Amino acid sequence: MSVPSRVEFSTAARAGADRAFWTGDLTLVACLAIATVVVHVLSGGKYGFQRDELATLEDARHLAWGYVAYPPVTPFFGRLSLELFGTSLAGFRFFAGVAQAMAVVLTALMARLLGGGRWAQLVAAMAAVPFCLAGGALMQYVSFDYLCWVLTAYLTLRQLHSDDPRWWLAVGAAIGCGMLSKYSMPFLVAGLVVGVLLTDARRYLKSKWLWGGVAVALLIFLPNLIWQAQHNFVSVDFLRHIHARDVAEGRHRGFLLGQLKITLFAFPIWVAGLCFYLFSAKRYRTLGWMYAVPLLLFVVGKGRDYYLAGSYPMLYAAGAVWVEGWLPSRRAGTLRTAIWVALLLDTTIAAAFFLPLAPINSAWFKVATQVNGDFREEIGWPDLVETIAHVRDGLSVDDRVHLGILGTNYGEAGAVNLYGPRYGLPKAISGVNSFWQRGYGDPPPQVLIVVGRSRRFVERNFTGCHLAAHTGNRLGVGNQETVEHPDIFVCRGPMRGWPEFWKDFRYYG
Repeated sequence: MSVPSRVEFSTAARAGADRAFWTGDLTLVACLAIATVVVHVLSGGKYGFQRDELATLEDARHLAWGYVAYPPVTPFFGRLSLELFGTSLAGFRFFAGVAQAMAVVLTALMARLLGGGRWAQLVAAMAAVPFCLAGGALMQYVSFDYLCWVLTAYLTLRQLHSDDPRWWLAVGAAIGCGMLSKYSMPFLVAGLVVGVLLTDARRYLKSKWLWGGVAVALLIFLPNLIWQAQHNFVSVDFLRHIHARDVAEGRHRGFLLGQLKITLFAFPIWVAGLCFYLFSAKRYRTLGWMYAVPLLLFVVGKGRDYYLAGSYPMLYAAGAVWVEGWLPSRRAGTLRTAIWVALLLDTTIAAAFFLPLAPINSAWFKVATQVNGDFREEIGWPDLVETIAHVRDGLSVDDRVHLGILGTNYGEAGAVNLYGPRYGLPKAISGVNSFWQRGYGDPPPQVLIVVGRSRRFVERNFTGCHLAAHTGNRLGVGNQETVEHPDIFVCRGPMRGWPEFWKDFRYYG
């Protein structure tokens, strides 16, 4: 009789353990994160490659320790995607979605470290989901930069929570990886430095582990730093140019209001989290400075609103924990329901405007493109390349043999290199960003199809030019290529010869 009872107990215990696993705090968070990846995979292939992705795709074919527009991490994952999934659009975006999902999990882990229960952990994670959907919708450096900011905050919190100085090594590693993702990491580091100097954490200035973390960060960043030195720190010039362009176009305007756009109805949660760090939790005050200092620097430096996005998960974590402890017992159910409704509304809005879900040219699509112009730049690239192929087909046999294709922006050049092989087109050349470094080919082309330049430009730089076609797409979606520079010319070589022309042809975009 005793054996069956032991078996029954064992079965019951196992069933209970299984239930505990599937309903555990972190398991639920992990399921939420996995769900975001699934959403990205299912929706990611609906439109087409976005213009910036075409540049990343081309850079992924030319792995290096640096590029003009960004450090090497994003092209590295682009190359990994190419090796695993080929040129599948959903596959190309896969690792961007995974990076955002990891940020969701880290947000919940921060809430857990701060003493939050299941509700706080899930609320913190859910608050992070809207930007996760937006940041993982495209394969871009924003995705990995965001993850590195969140990871740095998490590891800093681990260090402050445990009081174990060895965590500074991990913090340094996260910062180093961030520097290989996007050059915005120094803004977060500035907040960390101020937070250490102005709080009790300054005692770690005497710790070998903190300085070991500094060394780790520099060591990880060193290959890119060497690449920059070998290329005359071209990325500094690029960033200066892009910032001047953004300021001239007013992209920095509304930075503070933009923080509400990024966080939407989660605004009260992150405000509570910021107040918690700065005024209530002396032990964790450094994290408050890690938000306040970058905020100030971006305001003064005229940054764009999404630059600060990576600072919010640590605030969501603290805010969710604070709200969990504050909710009065009588109205807790009603208030918790209201919070969940607000966060679900946030997620719905983010999905509607940042995932490629709307039928093209529908009323929804037209509204979405007013909020998110990236959608317009995901449409029409195969049509553009087909048009270029038709122009090529109209040339003589001798001209085709000596043909080159000159793209104005990296989208045009990248699209030719992606879709051109099906038409037998030559690789495109361009003066933009890292395309310029790859040169004009050997032997240089004698005949050019020039895409996206004005008549004035081609007549001042090339010989024998004539208008051959206009860009467009079957769906009639207007974008930069079809509206701002739609002309396609056929020209002979540059007036000054290729070496002289190419030397002055570099530009940034």
